Amino acid sequence: MVKCRKFVLAKHFDGVPKDSDIQLIEEDLPDIKNGEFLCEAVYLSVDPYMRPYSKYQLKEGDVMIGEQIAKVIESRNEDFPVGTNVAIYCGWRSHFISKGGDVQKLNIPQNIPLEQGLGVLGMVGRTAYFGFLDICEPKEGETLVVNAAAGAVGSMVGQIGKIKGCHVIGYAGSDEKVKYLKALGFDDAFNYKTVNLDESLKKSAPNGVDIYFDNVGGHFTVTVRKHLNKYARISHCGAISTYNSTEPIMVPCQDTVMVGKEIKAQGFIQSTYKARFPECIKQMGEWLLQEIGRASCRERV
Repeated sequence: MVKCRKFVLAKHFDGVPKDSDIQLIEEDLPDIKNGEFLCEAVYLSVDPYMRPYSKYQLKEGDVMIGEQIAKVIESRNEDFPVGTNVAIYCGWRSHFISKGGDVQKLNIPQNIPLEQGLGVLGMVGRTAYFGFLDICEPKEGETLVVNAAAGAVGSMVGQIGKIKGCHVIGYAGSDEKVKYLKALGFDDAFNYKTVNLDESLKKSAPNGVDIYFDNVGGHFTVTVRKHLNKYARISHCGAISTYNSTEPIMVPCQDTVMVGKEIKAQGFIQSTYKARFPECIKQMGEWLLQEIGRASCRERV
């Protein structure tokens, strides 16, 4: 019998999350049966989407949501022998039992770190790949603006933008992050806390913005929309500026701008593209191996 440690939502977040909102508890797992296998977590993901999604998907006492990479440590399923690495969306838990239908085998090349199964070759990569390429349909020479650009998804979008020949402008929250963006090849990068957003866009995108990959929402998006060109595309990936707000964020209505310039704006969920995950993994893997700085992802483990 194995003891599973799991983080549960003790109390729904109200404003900035507190340590007391999450509780670590233990449970005993039964012995595995024929056709089952036991896995032990290797890496757990911590992502911004967990903040708003927990409000709608979880009740207090539920295991905190999230994806993980795990290793099979005991098996009575010949398709998943001991040592197999898998990815699964089962939350923050140390162990789980599966029959295989809810996991994805990870066949990551030896020269790529295993944790990239949660990064460039995982949900981060899929979010950037489909959210940018499918929704924004980038063309060479177009101007792309990315906010939260030093984050996992934003940094990937910027790099794919460069691969596709875009002029890439990134915004992040510190001078250190700005240096990181420039090292990744962003054409322009700004600390949004120390610059005037409107003026910086006038300077870096004098001919307007064609593509806006939005991770932030709120007033930032209101300002960027003023600079969008006719037929611009917006990919709404997240709204991190609002996640800890306890009151509604009031912003001006820009419907006339959106209609008059025939701007396309679309939200998305990466899991919608599940049937095309192999396509994404293949392409992102190729970019990751081609050269340093292409499809690279900074991690904290």
